[in-house]
Amino acid sequence: DDQVVALTEVIRGYELGLSALRDGLRQASAREAELRDRFEAQRGQLSRVLGAMTALQRSPESTMLLHPAGALANARTGMILSGITPGLRAEAEALQGDLDEIATVRELQANAAGMLGSGLDSVQEARRLLASAAGDRSSMPTRFAEDPQELQELRAAAESLNQFATGISSMEKDVGPPMEDFEGAQGSLPLPVVGTILRPYDEPDAAGVSRPGWVIATAPAALVQTPWPATIRYRGPFLDYGNVMIAEPARGYLLIFAGLSQVFGEVGDVLKAGDPIGLMGGTEAPAQEFGSQFVSDAARGAEAGRSETLYLELRRGNETLDPADWFVLNPVVGPQED
Repeated sequence: DDQVVALTEVIRGYELGLSALRDGLRQASAREAELRDRFEAQRGQLSRVLGAMTALQRSPESTMLLHPAGALANARTGMILSGITPGLRAEAEALQGDLDEIATVRELQANAAGMLGSGLDSVQEARRLLASAAGDRSSMPTRFAEDPQELQELRAAAESLNQFATGISSMEKDVGPPMEDFEGAQGSLPLPVVGTILRPYDEPDAAGVSRPGWVIATAPAALVQTPWPATIRYRGPFLDYGNVMIAEPARGYLLIFAGLSQVFGEVGDVLKAGDPIGLMGGTEAPAQEFGSQFVSDAARGAEAGRSETLYLELRRGNETLDPADWFVLNPVVGPQED
């Protein structure tokens, strides 16, 4: 049990750190692009002025005196050029400062890539140990014994996730009194995974299919946690959803997580808030490539590098609820950027 808690905290901390670093790298990349655009816009103008001044400086004095309007006009031109020089020097120094900042950004990206590559092996080992420790727990409280036959028959007969969830709701199981005030937590639940909201509640996808839940883009092998104490009502594969976890946080409510690669726990187990319920699928790049790939994905922003999708649904009886009314979005885990 202590291993599960410690490893969960390690993995979650690593993923939150990655998300914060991702946001920082995205901002740094945007700043670099802004500086480069400004540099390119000013470089041409400065080059032309400096070229003209250089040509004048190299011309023989006799030629410089031959101004079409006479010596007085020539003198005035010299005064103008003398006045321009300090401004040009300031512009050149500003451009040099921009170039130095770009170099700093590039150094930040290179250091981040090296750090991420060296840390990947450690977090992969932590995930492996977590899967083993979660399976070895023997002190999980249970509210009812597993009834695999009834669940298997229900799963075989159900033709949709909605039908399956409705069937589970109708399976009268004594889960005891509410462990905590779930309804009072509306608007304050943490998201179960670090990722990006790819499609909000009931929004159709490219094929015109809408789902009564959230589709969340995550990184490969991302950790999924329960946002509230809950009893496991079902865990395992279902149709084409991959592994599905259905948990009951309070009588009449169901939380559905679909699309996981691994699921932890058994039917009837009582989970604490923050307990790991599984890991997403997908494969991360090898350590020597992971850092540079992460930096590249971060620069692109949005869901780049988040190749897996977790489906999250909240139900009250036979009614689906908009997760936006229940979950908190924060700067680390937020909606998709435009």
